[in-house]
Amino acid sequence: MSEHTQGIPDVDLSDFTSGDEEKKRNFVKKLSEAYENIGFVAVKNHGIDDELIEDLYEQVKCFFELPRDVKEKYEPKELAGQRGYVSFGREHAKNRSAGDLKEFWHFGQYVEDNDPISDEYPENLYVEEIPRFNMVGKKAYQSLENTGKIMLRAIALSLHLNEEWFDDKIHNGNSILRPIHYPPITEEPKDAVRAGEHEDINLITLLIGASADGLQVLNKKNEWVSVTALPGRIVVNVGDMLQRVTNKKLKSTTHRVINPPKELWGTSRYSIPFFLHPRSDMKLNCLESCITAENPKRFDDITAGEYLNERLAEIGLKK
Repeated sequence: MSEHTQGIPDVDLSDFTSGDEEKKRNFVKKLSEAYENIGFVAVKNHGIDDELIEDLYEQVKCFFELPRDVKEKYEPKELAGQRGYVSFGREHAKNRSAGDLKEFWHFGQYVEDNDPISDEYPENLYVEEIPRFNMVGKKAYQSLENTGKIMLRAIALSLHLNEEWFDDKIHNGNSILRPIHYPPITEEPKDAVRAGEHEDINLITLLIGASADGLQVLNKKNEWVSVTALPGRIVVNVGDMLQRVTNKKLKSTTHRVINPPKELWGTSRYSIPFFLHPRSDMKLNCLESCITAENPKRFDDITAGEYLNERLAEIGLKK
């Protein structure tokens, strides 16, 4: 597939992990150029097992096929949507009032080393009706977290930082794995779309495929470009937290999921993004190396936890 066909640049993560220094440098260069220009890449040889991805999609479909009253057992309001089920239309894009045409589930961090940060996180909810749902979700979560860590090491080098600069900042971070179901559209949606135009809150997002087309990104010419989920690839994009840290050197690109043509309204769409977040105490202060006379400091200092709370309120998940 050419870059033009799939809409975003293609990179091979095995170049970074191969032990070949020239391949590693070329990967970092290509990644940096993509993230400065459009903020998205398609990644092959990403280390996430194809069978695990298939298994996860199978478990996710089983969950969303449960009766509504069963799913709503797993939507405790006090969790502000941070774990468990979030029902149809509850979330909306920033600056939009219409709820997105989707329902989703949240798997959160698994703290297994007695790190006191576990006190900050609610427990993951266990779905009694689907015995393998939680086990497969955990395995996928930890696999995606590991791939994200490697991607951030490449990003650190592109910023002339120590390769492991992000490691301690994301260890037991507040990351979220979000299986999403966009149900069939049964009536004229008016102003609502499957996911309104938005930027992601976190450091980077890893998207493992989608069961139907619909994802679009806004390029520098202000044109919406469709992104095709190629076989064997995951899509990895820059989030707002990384954009802040790099003083907008790396681009958090606006994207959306559009409604399908009317003849396909009767079809579902499934998508599973992993939102890689740091620990809440990470400072999102702009790196000094990214502040220049041509690019003065654009953002106030803030921690990741403070910023996340602001954004959750903006999208309707937190009061």
